[in-house]
Amino acid sequence: MNGTVKEWVLKAEADFGTAGREFQVTLDPNYDAVCFHAQQCVEKLMKALLIHLGVTPPKTHDLRALEALLAPVCPQWSWPGQELRFLSRASVDFRYPGEQADKEEARQACEIAGALRQKLRVLLGLP
Repeated sequence: MNGTVKEWVLKAEADFGTAGREFQVTLDPNYDAVCFHAQQCVEKLMKALLIHLGVTPPKTHDLRALEALLAPVCPQWSWPGQELRFLSRASVDFRYPGEQADKEEARQACEIAGALRQKLRVLLGLP
């Protein structure tokens, strides 16, 4: 694993930790931030895997777009599209006025990100 991939993984792990810590906050939790950091974890791990496989990822936050690049180069990759769409939507929509994440949406984002994180780490050859 090269240094660039390692940097993406470290950034992803930091986002995962931030999402988990913020979800545990009992006084004025920021569930919008939980969703954002959950998506960021997955986005960065997907980009790390693409780089690891020799593909330069585009500057996008759309997990479905990253999936479209991963599928042809990683036969072991597959994930329900609705979960990728949920994370992509949650990371963008909840950051602006008009929509707000609730505890259930934040929990769902953390669960999806946790499962995706586990799979992507395996595909990267990480424990």
